Amino acid sequence: MTDGHATKLSVNLNAVAMLRNRRDLPWPSVTGLGRIALAAGAHGLTVHPRPDERHIRRSDVPELRALIDDEFPRAEFNIEGFPSEDFLALVEAAEPEQATLVPDDPAQATSDHGWDFEKHAEFLADAVGRLKRSGVRVSLFADPDCDARAIDFAKQTGADRLELYTGPYGACHDAPGRTADEIDRLVKTADAALAAGMDLNAGHDLTVDNLPPLLARIPQIREVSIGHGLTADALEHGMAGAVRRFLRACGHSD
Repeated sequence: MTDGHATKLSVNLNAVAMLRNRRDLPWPSVTGLGRIALAAGAHGLTVHPRPDERHIRRSDVPELRALIDDEFPRAEFNIEGFPSEDFLALVEAAEPEQATLVPDDPAQATSDHGWDFEKHAEFLADAVGRLKRSGVRVSLFADPDCDARAIDFAKQTGADRLELYTGPYGACHDAPGRTADEIDRLVKTADAALAAGMDLNAGHDLTVDNLPPLLARIPQIREVSIGHGLTADALEHGMAGAVRRFLRACGHSD
């Protein structure tokens, strides 16, 4: 990849793990497909180990850490999750480059909302401080319409980045008339975060079609984490082909 300023791509492996877990068998291999993704140019891997292990298992985490350390030392490992004691201990043991804190209930199928930063300011500050003392960069999952007051509370936690929840934007795939409004909401939140001195990530329901217009409006997004859309794309194009397609959508040249 030649454009060092383009948005980085982290491949979320949860959907791969969910397919594996349908049978008591070791395939598809989460680590093996992570290796293919990184070899194809992905900048990192993301996992979201939930308490019930319905997709990523705790045992996957050290295997993926070893994959990156041994074969792709320039790649990054991002671990997402609710900052429970178990999760924080897992992150401290794995030493990922980034942890993304999300306000998930354990029963949720997927992340579908951001933090109430004012309500959870103290709770988040404690978790952020603990992870940063371990040398981990911390990102907080944020609704697409956070106002400046909410961003101020997020900033006070000590977090480095906000991850913009792009689910409502991705849901416009069958209602293109809403696309401009959803991007405008994300732009306002992004502007507030950047003004507060926070960097930006983004994720949820992003595709090769909706990524370019989003990044055209918010080119400051440092990283996108993509799982479902990229895994679906891989069924048609293979994992390596899907990664290359998403890299192009992020602005990277071949």
